Amino acid sequence: MKTLRYELSEEACGTVATITFDQPDSPVNTMCADWQDDMVAVAEQALRDREKLQGVILASAKSTFFAGADLKSVMRLAPADAPAVYAGIERVKRAFRTLETLGIPVVACLNGSALGGGWELALVAHRRIAVDDAKAQFGLPELTLGLIPGATGITKMTRLLGLMGAQPYIMESKLFGPREGQALGLIGELVPAGEGAAATLRAQALAWIAANPQAQQPWDAKGYKIPGGTPASPKIAGALVVAPAMLTTKTHGRYPAPEAALSAMVEGAQVDYDTATRIESRYLARLMTGPVARNMINTFFFDLNAIKSGQSRPRGVPRSKLQKVGILGAGMMGAGIAWAQASRGIATVLKDVSLEKAEHGKAYSVKLAQKRVEKGRMSAPEQQALLDRITPTADVADLKGCELIIEAVFENRELKARVTQEAEPMLADGGFFASNTSTLPISGLAQASRDARKFIGIHFFSPVDKMKLVEIIRGKQTDDETVARAYDYVLALGKLPIVVGDSRGFYTSRTFGTYVMEGAAMLGEGIPAAAIENAAVQAGLPVGPLAVLDETALTLSVHVIEQTRADHAAEGKAYESTPGERLVERMVKELGRPGRAGGGGFYDYPQGAKKQLWPELKSLFERPDVAWSVQAIQDRLLYRQSVETARCLAEGVLTSAHDANIGSIFGIGFPAWTGGALQFIYGQGIEAFERRCAELAAAHGAGFALDEAARAAIRKFEPRW
Repeated sequence: MKTLRYELSEEACGTVATITFDQPDSPVNTMCADWQDDMVAVAEQALRDREKLQGVILASAKSTFFAGADLKSVMRLAPADAPAVYAGIERVKRAFRTLETLGIPVVACLNGSALGGGWELALVAHRRIAVDDAKAQFGLPELTLGLIPGATGITKMTRLLGLMGAQPYIMESKLFGPREGQALGLIGELVPAGEGAAATLRAQALAWIAANPQAQQPWDAKGYKIPGGTPASPKIAGALVVAPAMLTTKTHGRYPAPEAALSAMVEGAQVDYDTATRIESRYLARLMTGPVARNMINTFFFDLNAIKSGQSRPRGVPRSKLQKVGILGAGMMGAGIAWAQASRGIATVLKDVSLEKAEHGKAYSVKLAQKRVEKGRMSAPEQQALLDRITPTADVADLKGCELIIEAVFENRELKARVTQEAEPMLADGGFFASNTSTLPISGLAQASRDARKFIGIHFFSPVDKMKLVEIIRGKQTDDETVARAYDYVLALGKLPIVVGDSRGFYTSRTFGTYVMEGAAMLGEGIPAAAIENAAVQAGLPVGPLAVLDETALTLSVHVIEQTRADHAAEGKAYESTPGERLVERMVKELGRPGRAGGGGFYDYPQGAKKQLWPELKSLFERPDVAWSVQAIQDRLLYRQSVETARCLAEGVLTSAHDANIGSIFGIGFPAWTGGALQFIYGQGIEAFERRCAELAAAHGAGFALDEAARAAIRKFEPRW
């Protein structure tokens, strides 16, 4: 067999078969095609050897137990493959069932993490023994990839923990460590980590086999009942009445996996074990061959791993770890960056124009740390150590020795130039300087720097403590070493770096601007505001475009429009505002609606009550004669962002598909079911996408037009599986 070894050994308890998973040329074990064949063969071999066996041990030769499904093979599937996929799932499950119904004890030795299919493999065993390693993780994260735990995971976890008990681990993809697993009753003994752990695991497994000469799964025992009751019990039935509706409020029907998982849990709990696993297989086969799983696997597995492994990081530059970083500006962004650094062990100097303002910025970290202490997620000494890493100051000399200084002051070129020139001399030898600007071109800001090669954009998103994405902007003169060090710094914060080229708005702000302005344009055309906002949310966008404009302040949008107009004039060019921009300017300048912070914009914000659309929008903008549909609104909002993404690729603002997809989802809330703004194009099919863009451009303007460069870029970055 290619991916595992089957060995018999004579032990004190008798003959024991050890199945050791060891996929060749791979750092982890996966459910690849060879493994599936081997699993069937090894189960048949164990059945032939049944009369002489006292027990079976499942073990791994890798540093982890088992990683799960072979996701590359899933990417090649189409809907027509569903019957064959179903047959393949059932074939593996029969092998699982053969092992667990031999009548002898099967023990899994969990030397490390077992996720997804890996945990389902561990559930074949009657006893699981694990190394007590805090880094080890177990569980079923399939829903995060658009799949379900359909290799017995749903059926078994429901029967082990009950419908309500299993819900967080199936529906929320909650992972757990060895100790939590033991507390749940999913893991038996724990053995100390470190040297000799493998031998101790085996010794414990043999001891359990000796003490339990006969074994069966709980659901195979006479009189077994699902913990907490079946869907027929009143308490469970009451919860299930509202569960589908609650799920739909979260998924808006865009994510088939959670609906399939809930259905498989409930339907499976009403039938016998073997029927339940067939139900599970049918749902899984449908998902594996559908578009949403393909989109989500592409982005949340392959693209995310590309980011974390540094595929956008310049090659040949040694890894670096910063010890001391300075921040200029202790406002919302600066305070958030200080927290992100201090919570990851980086000494932070937080400078503002006065000590009072700097201390106010540090108070943000005090508040966040206190919440964690109150929830038991941080000890008081840990809290104090974190806060001690933040030094608030008004004295520029305190920045001396910083390896990186980040300016996070107001979006004004003159101010940014002044603080850059004031702080740069304080950098340690070989240090570099960064701007947290969200829109101003880095090459222009770098003109104030003493060395443009060591000047870069590091754009955090607000609120920094919650937003995972960070946009690294390479200026025209920024060198590879500076980009690589910025990349390492962002990874050290536990965040996701994307590397983009220099242009107005970079990637995320530029593309996000098209979303909100398309929403404003539709309002200006006479489409009801409520229709625009609701259609956006139903498409999977987190917030409607008009609500976003309110939250970020219409006055800020006007400031950006005016700055862009002035920049064009300075270059001797005319700037033509878009319909959405003209409407936003009218809201501020003519109608006096500056946004939420100024008392109201597209929405009113009554004190103590829920926000509501400004009633005047109806009489000012809505036109009963304008035809619209939810699908057309959604197309305009999604396609407009994807077109801008294609343009960014064509212009070199983006240089990889993974930066585009991860940036659009984690930075601007592009719907996860699409796999991101670029994967959305491939999910539609390139030719179908281009046809729809042509229709939208004819009806709604050049914002949807794809030139030859954009068309070529789309084809260049299409993934090949």
